[in-house]
Amino acid sequence: MKIVRRIGASPRERGSATGQTCPDIFELSDGNFAVIGTDRTEALEGDLPADAARADYERIVVISRDTLIRAKADIPEA
Repeated sequence: MKIVRRIGASPRERGSATGQTCPDIFELSDGNFAVIGTDRTEALEGDLPADAARADYERIVVISRDTLIRAKADIPEA
């Protein structure tokens, strides 16, 4: 599994002064997506809906609204 491409605008394009430590979304060679975001598992786990669950190896990661909105055009339909 490898990173194939960035989805959406780079951190620098979204206004990061350094362009290095900001949320990001990547498409992987196996068709899945990887997300760099802020780990908010402890703060949000208790708010998950009754039909949602998190495995021990999974984390709840937050990305900015701008990151996702700018990625929308690059996300494949299927």
